[in-house]
Amino acid sequence: MTTLIVITILGPLMASSLGILARSREGVRDALTLTGLASAALAAVLLLIRVQEEGTVVLRVGDWSPELGIVLVADLFAALVLPIALVIILVVEIFAIGQRRSAWGANPELAGPLLGVLTSGVSLAILTGDLFTLFVAFEMILVSSYILLTHQGQRDQIRAGMTYVVINLLASTLFLFGVAYIYAATGTVNIALLAQRVPELSSGVRIGVGAWFLVVFGTKAAIFPLFSWLPDSYPTAPTTITAVFAGLLTKIGIYAIIRFHTLTGMDELGPIMLAIAAVTMVVGALGALAQNDVKRILSFHVVSQIGYMLMGLGLFTTAGTTGAILFLLHHMPVKTVLFLVGALIENEQGTSRLDRAGALASRRPIIALFFAIPALSLAGLPPFSGFIAKFAVISAGIDASSTILVIVALGAGALTLLSMSKIWMGVFWGPANEGIVRTQPSKASRSTMLTATGLAIAGTVAISLFAGTVADLSSRAAIELRDGVSYIEDVGS
Repeated sequence: MTTLIVITILGPLMASSLGILARSREGVRDALTLTGLASAALAAVLLLIRVQEEGTVVLRVGDWSPELGIVLVADLFAALVLPIALVIILVVEIFAIGQRRSAWGANPELAGPLLGVLTSGVSLAILTGDLFTLFVAFEMILVSSYILLTHQGQRDQIRAGMTYVVINLLASTLFLFGVAYIYAATGTVNIALLAQRVPELSSGVRIGVGAWFLVVFGTKAAIFPLFSWLPDSYPTAPTTITAVFAGLLTKIGIYAIIRFHTLTGMDELGPIMLAIAAVTMVVGALGALAQNDVKRILSFHVVSQIGYMLMGLGLFTTAGTTGAILFLLHHMPVKTVLFLVGALIENEQGTSRLDRAGALASRRPIIALFFAIPALSLAGLPPFSGFIAKFAVISAGIDASSTILVIVALGAGALTLLSMSKIWMGVFWGPANEGIVRTQPSKASRSTMLTATGLAIAGTVAISLFAGTVADLSSRAAIELRDGVSYIEDVGS
C-alpha cells in the first residue's frame, strides 16, 4: 500500500514534467495533466479506505533511521485531508480546460503543468513525517504558486506576487531556522520523535518553539496579523488559480499547525491561539463586508474561516480538535466552489464588481443556485456542511466554557451571512448594467465549467449527507492526534 503514497506525490510531478515537454500540443498536455491528477486522487481515495480499515501506512524512504530519514505517513488525519485536496485540484483543472476560451482563463501551457508541481507539493506536505521534508514541500508549493499567480505578467499580479513571495520567503527562512534549532535541541526533526522529546524540554524553550512554529505555519495559514498578503494577491490571479489557492494553500498551513502543535503537546499556547482565532474571525468577516468585489469578499473570508479552525485547535480538547478537523474538511471544497462560481460570474458578466454586475439570477439561474448552496454553507446555516462544522467547533467552545469566544464565533458567522447576502443582492438580484461588455463563452466551454462546478458542489453536499461518518472519522483522527501513542509507535520506531 506504500505504492499509493508514491503515486499521490510522483504521479502529478511526472505528468507535469511530460506536460511541459508537450506544452504546445494541447490535447496531449491536457491528457497528461488530467491523468496525473486523476491517478493521484484515486490513489488518495484508496489510501483512505486502507487506513480506515487497517491503520497507519508508513513509508521510510531509503530505510534510514527515524532521526535522520525521510518518512512519509498516512495516518487517519492525513488520509482524510489528502483525497479532498487532490479531488479539488482535479475538478479545478477540468473547469480551467472549459474556461480556456474566455478572457479570464490562465495560460494553459503553464497552468496545467505547474498545477501538477503544486499538487505534488500539497501531497508531500500532508504525508510527510518530518519537518525538513515539510519545508521542502512548502517551497514546492511556494515556487509553483508564485508563477501561477504572476504568469500573465499584469502589473497588479506582479505587485501582489512580490508581496506574496516576500512574506512567504520570510516565513520559509524562519521555518529553516526553526528546524535547525529544534534539531539542535532534540537531535531530530522527525515529528513522532519530537512528540516524545519536545515535552521534555524546559517550559520556556517549549513555549518558544511552539510560538516560533505558530508564526511560521500561521503565515502560511494567514492568521491575524500575518494575513495581509492574502486579500491583495488572491484576487489578482486567474480565478481558477485562486480557487486552488483558497481551497488548499492556507489549509496546508492550518493542517501543519494542527499536526505539530497537537502531537508535541503545546497546550500552553491555547490562550494565545484562542485570542488570535477570535481576532482572525472578526477581522476577516469585517474586511469581507467592506469590499465591493466578489473575489475580494471571498478572499477575506478565507482569513475569517481560518479563525474557526484555530479556535477548535486552541481549546486543546478532543472535541475542539475534532471540530477543527471537521471544519477543515468542509471548508476546502466550499471555498473552492465559491471561487469557481466567481469565475462563472466573470465569464457571464464581464466583471466581478458588485456595482457593475447584476440581474444574473434571471439570466443564469443555475449559477445563482451554484452560489447559494456554498454561500449558505459558508455562513453556517443548516442543513449544509458549514453548519455541521461550525456547530462542532462552537459546541466544543461551550463545553470548554469559552463563552466570549463562542459569542465572537457566532457574530462572525452573522457577518459572513451579511456579506454573502451582499454578493447575492449585487450580482444576482441587482439591476443589470447594460454598459459593460460581456464575454460569450461557447456552449461547450460553459457546459464544461458548469459540470466541474456541479461536481465540486456535489462534494460539499456529500459531506452534509454523510455528516455522521465524516464526524466519526474526524473524531477518530482527533483522538489519535491528542493521544499520539499510535503515531509515535508507527513512525518513530
